Amino acid sequence: MDLLAPFWLLLLVPLVGLGVTYVVMQRRRRRYAVRFAALPLLDKVAPEQPGWRRHAPAAAFLLALTALALATARPVIDLRVPHERATVIVAIDVSRSMQATDVEPTRMDAATEAAAAFIENLPETFNVGLVTFSGSSAVLATPTTDHESVAAALENLPMANSTAIGEAVFTSLEQVASMAQGDDSVDVPARVVLLSDGTNTAGRSPDEAATAATEAAVPVSTIAYGTQEGTVEIQGRMVPVPVDVDSLAGLAEGTGGQAYTAESGDELAEVYEDIGSSIGWRTEPREITPYLAALGFLLSLAAGAMSLRWFARLP
Repeated sequence: MDLLAPFWLLLLVPLVGLGVTYVVMQRRRRRYAVRFAALPLLDKVAPEQPGWRRHAPAAAFLLALTALALATARPVIDLRVPHERATVIVAIDVSRSMQATDVEPTRMDAATEAAAAFIENLPETFNVGLVTFSGSSAVLATPTTDHESVAAALENLPMANSTAIGEAVFTSLEQVASMAQGDDSVDVPARVVLLSDGTNTAGRSPDEAATAATEAAVPVSTIAYGTQEGTVEIQGRMVPVPVDVDSLAGLAEGTGGQAYTAESGDELAEVYEDIGSSIGWRTEPREITPYLAALGFLLSLAAGAMSLRWFARLP
């Protein structure tokens, strides 16, 4: 918590003195009561002691003054609030290595299922697009708030050879730019979420893509999906297709995005949930002065009500 006017905290100094004075006065009162007379006589004169009720109004009053003093210092807290708008491009690798069965039933099946859930769970006001890539990239769904149609486009994706990670990023950036045209009044955040299992083997390099994404201020979050033991059958022989974690991590770090790894469908779902949380929310400073002032007012009312109810007087 930050304070916009911290010097007003000096008001707490006399409050501390007031509290100390109250404690001292109560101890003296207790001492005088013991000296008043023999204890049996004291019990007859005051058979019912108010106990904690005697101190409740004073405590509430001091808390009220404390809240009001803090309010004058204008405290500010970081508050998590949802984005009203954003553009998210999901880019999915459809190279043949995604047919590996190290993730059940296959990398591709698990990836499309998790991606569909991610898309459908994004805030309704978000524009979501879908890009696929193998030896080249293609736009399967332009950014739209119709999330169900984008998720449906993930069904029965065609597989092909090679992996063009850089081209997928460039195509995704073009989709983000198309949404920004004609809407200069609002700075709409954008993010590319790219899932792949392999090394870039076609098209422009991930380094070039990272430079372009940085210039466009669009972070690219990457998901390295699969295990190091993955294999796929090509022309009757088993070919190793280990996941390339380092290349994808370099792309994410170079654009200000987050790099994730997932070796199962459950882990992938957790990754998408984390990405959705980071995309859908932002942290904003909010001044809470009115809330503290209201708290002080309510505590003052409570102090007065308790004093009137139990002692027929205001504190």
